[in-house]
Amino acid sequence: MPELSGATVVAWLIDHGIPILIIVVVGAVLWFALNKFLPPIVRRGVSRTKYKESKEGIKKRTNTLVSIFRGVARVFIVVIGIMMILSEVGVDIVPVLAGFGIAGIAIGFGAQYLIRDLIAGTFIILENQYRVGDVARVADIAGVVEEVTLRKTVLRDLDGIVHHVPNGEIRVASNFTRHFARVNLDVSVAYGTDLDHAIRVINQVGKALTEDEKWRKAIKSPPQVLRVDNLGDSGIYIKILGDVKPMQQWAVMGELRLRIKKAFDAEGIEIPWPHTKVYFGSSLPDFPKEED
Repeated sequence: MPELSGATVVAWLIDHGIPILIIVVVGAVLWFALNKFLPPIVRRGVSRTKYKESKEGIKKRTNTLVSIFRGVARVFIVVIGIMMILSEVGVDIVPVLAGFGIAGIAIGFGAQYLIRDLIAGTFIILENQYRVGDVARVADIAGVVEEVTLRKTVLRDLDGIVHHVPNGEIRVASNFTRHFARVNLDVSVAYGTDLDHAIRVINQVGKALTEDEKWRKAIKSPPQVLRVDNLGDSGIYIKILGDVKPMQQWAVMGELRLRIKKAFDAEGIEIPWPHTKVYFGSSLPDFPKEED
């Protein structure tokens, strides 16, 4: 083992320390450039796609792609940097790479599920099925999409529970907030109600909601009566539809229910509830007698 001395250390630093420092600096510069230039490049590419996206949709798509590209680039920069530093300090990286290859083959036999997740994640990203910030249902779990990677999708439901769903487990993905959302509401009225009057009141409430300064920016088309949808056991169901901006359907439906209830109370329109008639004693109600 060579004797260490000040001259030896200085020589080593000159021969190897400076190149290692350069490798670290180049890696840091690449990482800084990636963070600075990747988002605008991705945003420009997303905005030029043939599918018309809103500003919010472009932002969600950009954030999703940037997070994925940034993760892949981080791994690439770190691995290449470590390999170059090992080579600079005299470590033969050929056996290391060969070991990685053998380990990769061994792992590959048991990595079918991982490969399936990666392939499924690739198609999710390419097809733009959902983005970070969307509300979606995947693998029968509904929530806000907090993270999308090639391997998994992370959702947070209304209870605040975070769900990690492997992409390979996703058979059907339902996006509640793509391009626009829809108010789909059923309101029931009693059988004795004048339906024409009830429909007029509901349409007036939908129109007034659309014209309200607080709500008009969230509504694309006024919620209006589509049809008499069902003759139920206790009442008649009227279906209301209207288009709203993504993620606004729940807030608009809540406000619409509130205003319809107040309007029905003012107009004397009854909202029914399940009820049962009970007969006491042995006597039966009078039914019409059939004529001979």
